[in-house]
Amino acid sequence: MTLEEIHGQENTMDTADRVQSAGAALEELLIAAKKQDYLTVGVYESAKVMNVDPDSVAFCVLATDEEYECDIALQIHFTLIQAFCFDNDINVVRVNDIDRLADLVGADDSGEPKDAHCILVTSPSANPWKDPALDKLSLFCEESRSAYDWVPAITLPER
Repeated sequence: MTLEEIHGQENTMDTADRVQSAGAALEELLIAAKKQDYLTVGVYESAKVMNVDPDSVAFCVLATDEEYECDIALQIHFTLIQAFCFDNDINVVRVNDIDRLADLVGADDSGEPKDAHCILVTSPSANPWKDPALDKLSLFCEESRSAYDWVPAITLPER
């Protein structure tokens, strides 16, 4: 085994640990934000918040799975949301388990699962909300961008 192969294996393990840690932090963040009523769930609802008060958006989660990968309209929305987030210095991550995200954010008033394709964590501009999980995710996104991974993918922990 060469030095490069050993170093490559160490990097792979570090990356897997980082992604797993980020997944746990994302779960913590979503649960805490839901308790504080700081979540906006749904593509259209998120677009409205971004249009009206972009300074209140602290974090963005985009979710899809194999069923929606070919949905062109959804992919266009994702592209526009990502561009908006980049322009406004909002961290963005992707999650490939939309069912798990829907479970975390709950159901709407009618009992139907919410559209979890886009979830925003908001924070009042006048009194910003601080959360250790948000800090961990911000650091994860910053490290990912330094490695040219502009929208990192996160895996949520198994239940």
